[in-house]
Amino acid sequence: MNYLLKGVNLYLTGMMGVGKTTVGHLLAHQLGYGFIDTDDVIVKAAGKSINEIFTEEGEAAFRQLESDVLGQVCAYTKLTIATGGGIVLRRENWGYMRHGLIVWLDAPVQILLNRLGEDDTRPLLQDSDPEGKLYSLLQQRQPLYSQADLHITITDNQTPEEIATRIIEAIPRVLKTQHQN
Repeated sequence: MNYLLKGVNLYLTGMMGVGKTTVGHLLAHQLGYGFIDTDDVIVKAAGKSINEIFTEEGEAAFRQLESDVLGQVCAYTKLTIATGGGIVLRRENWGYMRHGLIVWLDAPVQILLNRLGEDDTRPLLQDSDPEGKLYSLLQQRQPLYSQADLHITITDNQTPEEIATRIIEAIPRVLKTQHQN
């Protein structure tokens, strides 16, 4: 299947809890690609959890690590890359991702809340009002996410397999429009 993308990397963006890692694994398998989760690479490189990086060094330091990792990863080909939800905040990251195909996985806040309810590993959700926090993050990031090449809206009853299939089916259409620009 990797003939679909001709070796070009596939970047998954979207809010925390949307399923970038799960769907990314499935896509990598179907495409015959490798899989990378930028958050995992950051944790390995820093030798500490994302929560610890946020607490000890702050969000700005984390965002810099994230950009550094993305800059290194984009030098490779045939990868499906799950990015952190806030990776879209820095313009330099768009420069890296533009070399590939960017997919925005978009789910309503209620779905995200249901999925993240028990998750205490998300530093930006360490908030007295996680729902309000998710809404404000989404409001801030939505105009950025919308710059992706492909927008996939997720509903509550869709399986990760169905979402991966929708992305695979949309790739030829997206690549065709990219080449016309």
